[in-house]
Amino acid sequence: MSGIIVAGVDEVGRGPLAGPVVAAAVILDPNNPIEGLTDSKKLSAKRREALSIEIKEKALAWAIANVEASEIDSLNIHHASLLAMQKAVQQLKITPSHAKIDGKFCPVLECETEAVIKGDLTVPAISAASIIAKVSRDAEMSVYHQQYPEYGFDRHAGYPTKFHLEALVEHGITPLHRRSYGPVKKLL
Repeated sequence: MSGIIVAGVDEVGRGPLAGPVVAAAVILDPNNPIEGLTDSKKLSAKRREALSIEIKEKALAWAIANVEASEIDSLNIHHASLLAMQKAVQQLKITPSHAKIDGKFCPVLECETEAVIKGDLTVPAISAASIIAKVSRDAEMSVYHQQYPEYGFDRHAGYPTKFHLEALVEHGITPLHRRSYGPVKKLL
């Protein structure tokens, strides 16, 4: 493999009141394109899941990394997101020479970095990272739903929906909840 090796990097889960922030890094194979890559939020859950499988099969390399709620509380969500992205890139089995990061900020990496605003819409490798990160986080929140069914994590993935806010008041705070977030902090 010669030339520039580009990793696309994105995270999901900045806004939820519970669960991890999840980042993914993907190095696509230019000789094995994937149709339909876009921002994960623009796809149905079924389409995301199908694309996630295809990405993992066809990409040259991919990795997913989490930063849990307690670490989000100690670092803040901005730094926790950057840490998750850094961990995802470090776990790639191929070292990229360049990383394109969705958003305005780049984690500290051993390669060149480039922040791309709305990159999940315009850069296929970032779209791919967005998709596998979202599928991974949603699956994890469904597992947490088995532990804490009264919170409905399988429905809202920890985001501050009316149902979730009411469940928080009624059932209290779980270890998954981010204590530094306003609605949770208010209940402490």
